[in-house]
Amino acid sequence: MDVKDFYYDLPEELIAQDPLEKRSNSRLMVLDKKSGDVYHRHFYDIKEYLKPGDCLVVNNTKVIPARLYGSRENTGGKVEILLLKRVSDDVWETLVKPGKKARVGDRIEFGEGLLKAEIIDVVEEGNRLVRFEYEGIFEEILDQLGQMPLPPYITHELKDKNRYQTVYAKYDGSAAAPTAGLHFTKELLQEIKDMGVNVAEVTLHVGLGTFRPVKVENVLDHHMHSEFYMISKEAADMINATKENGGRVISVGTTSTRTLESAADENGRLTEKSGWTEIFIYPGYKFKVIDALITNFHLPESTLVMLVSALAGREHVLAAYAKAVEEKYRFFSFGDAMLIMDLSEVNNEL
Repeated sequence: MDVKDFYYDLPEELIAQDPLEKRSNSRLMVLDKKSGDVYHRHFYDIKEYLKPGDCLVVNNTKVIPARLYGSRENTGGKVEILLLKRVSDDVWETLVKPGKKARVGDRIEFGEGLLKAEIIDVVEEGNRLVRFEYEGIFEEILDQLGQMPLPPYITHELKDKNRYQTVYAKYDGSAAAPTAGLHFTKELLQEIKDMGVNVAEVTLHVGLGTFRPVKVENVLDHHMHSEFYMISKEAADMINATKENGGRVISVGTTSTRTLESAADENGRLTEKSGWTEIFIYPGYKFKVIDALITNFHLPESTLVMLVSALAGREHVLAAYAKAVEEKYRFFSFGDAMLIMDLSEVNNEL
């Protein structure tokens, strides 16, 4: 399986730079995973594709202000640190720029010494382990000094950092937002619940590895970075009951999908569980839990395009993406959404 099989041409002007004023006003492309047919809607129309007894699964991770700007204690040289994942209480795996100058033993300070750090090791792909020193509560200091870690393809400044959080974000730990959930408002979620649709919350702390391009020609040679996930007993029971009662499990985002598919047993059953996942889903994968997926439009040749292709078929997905380009949909984190499901299961007229 060649990585080039998942390439599509995207004009740069279609990369969304700013969130819409209202979250649920984004466009929604509905893709029938069986036929490949597409329909053009808005996200607030999502209710028409849901039925009582269905279960939406959302990722309640919260993005931390993970980008820090500081200076070297000995030279005053500028340093940028991006927090990737917590290794222990005060030790984080990070991405440091400029990387070549970031040596073990180097010390960095932020906010005129409010926060200090020492590089203690070099790990996979040149990432650095950094130990932080501070007085008080780390999260409060980070909230004061850190900036939201917007992806590099977003060049505009984010005016309201809450717009890079879902409305149900709960547990700190992500270096990037689970972007499919950004389209939901509290009001829309409540309307969905009032329809008799359950909403189950799981947690996966999103790392940057998910978004990195695949650098090997053969997809099967690609190695996913590990990400931490948690599923509560309540969520597991709700999802299991949905399957048993003939309802559909509709995953909100690729991160929720990876959580469910990692944690499920061979029969697709879930239990209360936490751990690290490196699951890599690409065409040929047999889904154990999810029936449908709400997602954004993803980068060419990315593992996320491969995941959605596993659900709907590569040809259907690439044809839908070509149509999205033609119709000038907005792409990536602040862009529009896609719903992938078997539309024969939807009773409403389209």
